[in-house]
Amino acid sequence: MSLIPIPTNRPARRADPNALPPLTRRRAAALLADDTGAATAEYAVATMAAVAFAGLLVMIMRSDEVRGILTDLVRRALTVA
Repeated sequence: MSLIPIPTNRPARRADPNALPPLTRRRAAALLADDTGAATAEYAVATMAAVAFAGLLVMIMRSDEVRGILTDLVRRALTVA
């Protein structure tokens, strides 16, 4: 058994300058504590919910039953008794 390292012809690995440092508990806590962009995401979710609700209202308002009810309501409001 030999303890002498066998030389290889592979070039030495260079550290990737774009590589992220290892995730330690301290770094994970710092990343989780950072809430940058959270308000923007909340606004985006609220906007999407409002758009979905508006679409639902448009679908309801276009139905014949609702159209008839609204037409009848306007006629009664404009009719002088």
